[in-house]
Amino acid sequence: MLAQLQTSGAVHWLGRQLFNREDPAAFFDPLLERIDPLLARQTIRARVISVTDETPDTKTFVLEPAGRWQGFRAGQHIALTLEINGVRRTRTFSLSGTPAQWRQNGTIAVTVKRIQGGLVTGWMHECLEPGATLSVSDAFGDFDIPDVAEPAIYIVGGSGITPVLSHLETMAADGYRAPVTLLYYVRTHQDIIARDRLEALAQHWPALTLKTFTTETAGDDQRLNEHQLDQVPGLNARRCFLCGPEGLMDLAGDLLHRRNIPEDRIHCTRFSAPIVELNGDNLGGQVQFAKSGKRTDSLGDASILDIAEASGLSPKHGCRMGICHQCSCRKTSGTVVNRLTGKTSGQGEETIQLCVSVPAGAVSIDL
Repeated sequence: MLAQLQTSGAVHWLGRQLFNREDPAAFFDPLLERIDPLLARQTIRARVISVTDETPDTKTFVLEPAGRWQGFRAGQHIALTLEINGVRRTRTFSLSGTPAQWRQNGTIAVTVKRIQGGLVTGWMHECLEPGATLSVSDAFGDFDIPDVAEPAIYIVGGSGITPVLSHLETMAADGYRAPVTLLYYVRTHQDIIARDRLEALAQHWPALTLKTFTTETAGDDQRLNEHQLDQVPGLNARRCFLCGPEGLMDLAGDLLHRRNIPEDRIHCTRFSAPIVELNGDNLGGQVQFAKSGKRTDSLGDASILDIAEASGLSPKHGCRMGICHQCSCRKTSGTVVNRLTGKTSGQGEETIQLCVSVPAGAVSIDL
């Protein structure tokens, strides 16, 4: 009912008169969350249903988002926002379940590898238990299954298997008949994530060829190399999907390019965004945050998101990698450099992504 009433001018008027604000949901949210956190209207909340150990440093969290969450496509990501020691932290994770799982029982899954020294992944592994709630973003990303079935190869490292699991199980359920090869690189056999799911796919889906390589236990021949690619039938006619650590992705891309596989047939999703080396002599300057009235001098290649947070602001953000666009904000004047592309913006008004924009001189941001 509240969601419907929010769209009416009368309720906005009532909100202004009673609470001196345009969004009456913000007033009711604390009350609704006491009844059920999933009733919150300003953010989409999700409840942790189960936690499963995949490997010694990887867990799968099954979540039940509020019913108004919009769903996802296989291969997409979501941003999770958790409160850790009184501070809200947002991180991006791939969805490791399938859209069919969401449609059938209203749950989704994220598979999270604990990063050594990582604040959020460490807290999730130690403290996030069934019954807890957190906030979830809409799904985003374009690491998509081909619209029409065609031969494919997946080159995957470690926890890069998470969005690929969603791909493969969705393809198998849909009767994808074109040949699919998965080359999966892990340190040891103990590090194979979702081993049972992968073995079940290989056993019951004739189109799939599964090859697992343990890079720290069986010598250099277990690392990605030309010979392994030579064993993939019709490689040059396959659509290529890459997901994993930067080193593996760079090597895979290089090997595929040597075989003259077109760029538009190579699809990557990375743990971190590639960053162009920028000329530090031209970077930095005074950043004015117009709405808050704050001014900060910056040096070097710090992003505007980092500068804003260091100034005590809390702008909306998600992946911090230039992928999800949740931190998009209006630049009203000045020049910024995109740290992903190295390109310099114009001087006038335009929308930028705070997480990948570095000031190049004085800049004013509508924040």
